[in-house]
Amino acid sequence: MRCVIARFPFDLTKSGVLESMKGVKPEQVTGESVIIGRRTYPVKQVGQVITRQDRRDFSAGEVLRAMTQLGFTCRGLPRAAMPTRVLSPLQQASAMLGIPVTV
Repeated sequence: MRCVIARFPFDLTKSGVLESMKGVKPEQVTGESVIIGRRTYPVKQVGQVITRQDRRDFSAGEVLRAMTQLGFTCRGLPRAAMPTRVLSPLQQASAMLGIPVTV
């Protein structure tokens, strides 16, 4: 499949990506990720390995789009947990002063 990453065209195949990532130790995932084989890699690490370019030269979205089209499982940013209850301004000020919050 032909795709453009950092304004450069690449002919990528699923088997080629698997071969490129063979033996590469995954870094810690803090954002978007791609599952290649049985390992989960950060998107920027995958992009750097397959394009041989600096991570600052391309966006995570470009690599995610290419990996999704090749059939790899991609995961986005984790969603922040919603607060269970919303404090009123008075309750929030009381909590900041260390006074127990009553409901």
